[in-house]
Amino acid sequence: MRPIPEVDAELTAKGGPFEIETIEIAGLTTRVWKHAPATLATLLEEGRRLGGDKDFIVHEDERISHAEHYRRVAGLAHVLRDRFGVQPGDRVAIAMRNYPEWPVAFFAATAIGAIAVAVNAWWTGEELAYGIEDSGAKVLVADQDRLERLAPHLSKLDLAGVISVRTAAPPAGAQRIEDLLTPDLPGELPPVEMKPDDLAILFYTSGTTSQPKGALCTHRNFCSNLTSLQYSMARAALREGRTPTMHAPGVRLLSVPLFHATGCGVLLNAAFMGGKLVFMRKWDPQECLVFIEREKIAQFSGVPTMIWDLLNAPNFADFDLSSLVALGAGGASTPPELVRRVGQLLPGRGFSNGYGLTESSAMTTGIAGADCRARPDSVGAPLPVCDIRITDEDGVDLPVRERGEIWIRGPNVIPGYWRKPEATAATFIDGWLRTGDAGYLDEEGFLYIVDRLKDIIIRGGENISGAEVEAILFEHPAVLEAAVIGAPHPKLGEEVGAVIRLQPGAAVTPAELQAHARERMAGFKVPTRFWFREEAFPRNASGKIMKRDLKAEVLAAEPAGA
Repeated sequence: MRPIPEVDAELTAKGGPFEIETIEIAGLTTRVWKHAPATLATLLEEGRRLGGDKDFIVHEDERISHAEHYRRVAGLAHVLRDRFGVQPGDRVAIAMRNYPEWPVAFFAATAIGAIAVAVNAWWTGEELAYGIEDSGAKVLVADQDRLERLAPHLSKLDLAGVISVRTAAPPAGAQRIEDLLTPDLPGELPPVEMKPDDLAILFYTSGTTSQPKGALCTHRNFCSNLTSLQYSMARAALREGRTPTMHAPGVRLLSVPLFHATGCGVLLNAAFMGGKLVFMRKWDPQECLVFIEREKIAQFSGVPTMIWDLLNAPNFADFDLSSLVALGAGGASTPPELVRRVGQLLPGRGFSNGYGLTESSAMTTGIAGADCRARPDSVGAPLPVCDIRITDEDGVDLPVRERGEIWIRGPNVIPGYWRKPEATAATFIDGWLRTGDAGYLDEEGFLYIVDRLKDIIIRGGENISGAEVEAILFEHPAVLEAAVIGAPHPKLGEEVGAVIRLQPGAAVTPAELQAHARERMAGFKVPTRFWFREEAFPRNASGKIMKRDLKAEVLAAEPAGA
């Protein structure tokens, strides 16, 4: 294996596709990919040029070409600007499942300098209303399911317009997107001056507070991610002595929500490369096998539990999977056993892993090929535009193989949180992102994740705030104290567990607590495991519950195999 510094020097040489330049962003000196797309509009134009009349989106029986997608985006961009008065910096909220209209609304908003608000489509009506109101969205683009959930709240939201998607009977005041996209609309994007460091996307991510935070991404943040993905594959090839090639357009399967940084990254990659993206309504390993065979899927990425499901499908061997050349895992830790199983059942296929957060626009490290097989428990080495440091509690750098908090710096790190200056100041320090994750670096610079410092549960790749779930449980009159923890789960990685102390003389069942929670939050956040205890929770000197000790205690008390 060639040394990483040697490979990085060769790949980033002047004049090459991965050339790096140093610029100033918000007063900070930053290394950036010189040839990354400048804006999402630039990316869209390149996708039209490369894709043309070839399929871009396949959704059930619909097939939409790059050229047709571009025409719809251009039309909606003019509608947003001319009919609804959307200006650069305004927010356009998108609340829908993975329909072809999602990327149309996304690109239309960002192409005119607005900020696309990727609202979590799994949220309840109250949660959806929070995201729309918190973002100050001017226009909402939503499908029927989300509009039905929002019905009790819609009249209270200060919106200039509501655009409905796939609705038989849109709510009062809403306009159907089909009626707005008339044939007489211009077929080119409006001329809007934008810069790479203008704000483009607002993702809502669960944090350690009870309410989700809006993570603000610039055009450069996400466009950098596209080059980083290509670079990771090229580095792996060169490390092994193979000639690196730029990714072919390929056919990708979209099995995760577009409102996630991961799903959005897959979308942008397919759009930029002129490739094809096949939508799944919801994750189903059987349907995934059908799609791989029928659509000749070349690349499939998802959280590790999805890849497990695929490999464990009872009729896995009955399908022609010869088109599948690469699998990628992300969104949660990847068990080393999964890497080995992929090698056994899909020999010769590339497997990649990486590390990133919403706040780092997804990718910061990458690992693939022989490196992935040799270090299945690593998430890879930093990309050459990114820096990683491991620190103690005081922010002092730690030596190799010593565990501490992971800090990230690079063009992928977002500028901060929407309207949350205190959270921004605590998380983003002089260009560095404090991830709240614990890990270490080895002698060659490979990163290993060992724990999370933040109170976050990752259930099948979905981040869930423990504090948010606790706040709901505390509302039940029988609950005196509640501590929410991540309990190990063989497929999801973690499931939501709750340790409960009851009020004196009170009684409640797990089913009653679940019903209480389900009325107030999305179903995936509702605890599935409960432990009841009479003694006080263990706390530290400042009064905080020591959840790590509590978790170890309740799990140790369970019988083997529970």
